[in-house]
Amino acid sequence: MQASKVSHAMAAAVSVASSLGLATDDAIVLHDSNKLTLRLLPCDVLARVAPAADQVAQFEVDLSLRLVGSGCPVAALDPRVEPRVHERDGFVVTLWTYYEPVAPREVPPADYAAALGRLHAGMRGLDVPAPHFTDRVEEARRLVADRDRTPALADADRDLLGDTLRSLGRVVGERGGAAQLLHGEPHPGNVLATRSGPVFVDLETCCRGPVVFDLAHAPEEVGEHYPGVDHELLRRCRILVLAMVTAWRWDREDRFPDGRRLGEEWLGRIRTALGHDGPDPRGRERPLSS
Repeated sequence: MQASKVSHAMAAAVSVASSLGLATDDAIVLHDSNKLTLRLLPCDVLARVAPAADQVAQFEVDLSLRLVGSGCPVAALDPRVEPRVHERDGFVVTLWTYYEPVAPREVPPADYAAALGRLHAGMRGLDVPAPHFTDRVEEARRLVADRDRTPALADADRDLLGDTLRSLGRVVGERGGAAQLLHGEPHPGNVLATRSGPVFVDLETCCRGPVVFDLAHAPEEVGEHYPGVDHELLRRCRILVLAMVTAWRWDREDRFPDGRRLGEEWLGRIRTALGHDGPDPRGRERPLSS
């Protein structure tokens, strides 16, 4: 969130919580990205705050209610107030259960895989509007192709990313199997270790696609514990996801900490994984290095 908006967003969250009878004297920033995540004290509520003009808070609230109701391991809204989106001073605020961190904070791979499998099972039968994962891939490809938005990206790197996104996006779409609702970004930053087991957060990233797309965001060891995985396809999908997040690091508007250095590092990893030469220019992926 833009630095000039942070204090206003925090004030909006405090105002909403207080108006609902939740004692709120302090707000601690836990995460700052496209939206602000706060811990409100002493009521111990987790507040998510986003500019009202560009948000999907209602989608996230509705989906959480349905998934929690079916026993899926996702974060729940705070039970002390009505589960809805609150608007205040140009921001939308949602109030969630705060989960006290437990040690160790790193979720064991087997538990991670089991929780993700339960989430996928609960999502499989849901018919809710969500973008297809290929829409995400195409968004990254358009970013790479736009020299005005990615002015620092060298031509060779631009070609590498564009070809990788196009060819591997098609491979995963064709070979990944049936599409279903997915978390979209179940990386370690979006899974909490709690007293009741792993809990997934940040449902605004949901999309439709094969489960291998979700697995590609998780640590490699997680895929080893997930049943029925095509590991060669998963390896390709990991490169596809890496190409996507690398593309975001070259956006001139990107605010990710140390983003440019990571973008350079990840370009090198993509080259290594593809055998240095990149995807076949005729659109067929080359065999990946071992």
